[in-house]
Amino acid sequence: MTLYPRSLLWRTVLLLALLIVASHLVWLQIIRTSDREPRAQIFAQQIVSVINLTRSALITAHPDKRLALLLDLSQQEGIQVYFGQPTETVRPFPLDSVGQLIAGDLKRQLGDDTELMLGTAGARVMWVSFTIDGGKYWVRLSRERIERQVPLIWIGWGAFMLLLSLAGAYAIVARINRPLRELTRSAALIGRGQTPPPVNESGPAEIRTLAHAFNQMAADVRRAADDRALLLAGVSHDLRTPLSRIRLGLEMVEGGDQLLKQGMLEDIEDIDSIIGQFLDFARASGEQSRKSECDLNALVSAVVERYQRQSKSITAQLGALPSLNINAASMQRLIVNLIDNALRHGGPDVEIETARTGTHARLSVLDRGPGIPDADAERMLQPFTRLNHARSTSGSGLGLAIVDRIVQQHGGKVQLLARAGGGLEARVELPVV
Repeated sequence: MTLYPRSLLWRTVLLLALLIVASHLVWLQIIRTSDREPRAQIFAQQIVSVINLTRSALITAHPDKRLALLLDLSQQEGIQVYFGQPTETVRPFPLDSVGQLIAGDLKRQLGDDTELMLGTAGARVMWVSFTIDGGKYWVRLSRERIERQVPLIWIGWGAFMLLLSLAGAYAIVARINRPLRELTRSAALIGRGQTPPPVNESGPAEIRTLAHAFNQMAADVRRAADDRALLLAGVSHDLRTPLSRIRLGLEMVEGGDQLLKQGMLEDIEDIDSIIGQFLDFARASGEQSRKSECDLNALVSAVVERYQRQSKSITAQLGALPSLNINAASMQRLIVNLIDNALRHGGPDVEIETARTGTHARLSVLDRGPGIPDADAERMLQPFTRLNHARSTSGSGLGLAIVDRIVQQHGGKVQLLARAGGGLEARVELPVV
């Protein structure tokens, strides 16, 4: 499992967010670097001013008034003056880039004997030394006097601008991603053999060009499918006419070899059945819009009863299913094709089961024939495909292809699975609305 988003929308938003955050950090570093020397000079000048004023006040003040002056400086200005060494534990002044600039300016203006130290970790104070008549004094200053304080409102505005930038990035990418989602949905419909509505050709020039090319492709695919269906229907119709005349001629012929006559009639029926499958395959892509709420169990029962009247060994175990939004004619053709395929290749005993599994309705047609190898299961769903071993080569090779086409039009899937104990399970799963 990866934390990296899978969709183009969130990947782009994440990338833009990282770029915006990186841009903010770079600009902050640029401002900090360019502001370092002026800020150090301002801080040093403030300290120098405090030291000079304090020194001048102590020199000019009457000795009897110095104590009161020191108390006023401490209470009013937060400046505390000590004689000699400070009485609390101190640590060296940080010699980073800003600290070096401050220390250099102070020594240049106050003298090389000026010393700087910081208070303990918990006390935000700093100590600066100066001399009066050879005596060393320490001024205790609050670091808040010289340190830059970042107002919370600055942080708030920065966070607001970051969120506003991310919202703008999301809106821009979502607008670009919307036609891509529409193209994805339309491509999925084409993959299921359906005709999607034209994609809206609006937006940037690149998106308009892509949408126009997709609409042109969808129209070409639909036209090719219509031409194929028309060709199959025309050829099938033209073939059935002479077949009907041949069947009529054979029935009118008296005498002759009855076995040969019967064999020819059976061949004609096989050819007619194959032509019927061609027509079914051609019609399979044209019935996608005629869907309604139907009871799948009722369709299965009707088909099974018809086979049972023909003395076929068909049994059904029907589970509880909700109504499905399906094309009844296509679904009936699907059931018939699966049963015919099982009877032709799997033996006389065929079982049909229906059940609900989660969000899908399951239809299974089971036989006890030789089955299909797992490696060939997917290939057998392609048109005009036959298995050259384990099963016979009769038929047109369109039965399972018609089933697969119908299932795709209903948004489901078909699987050819090995049945426990031998045989084949043709499983169809349809979504439950």
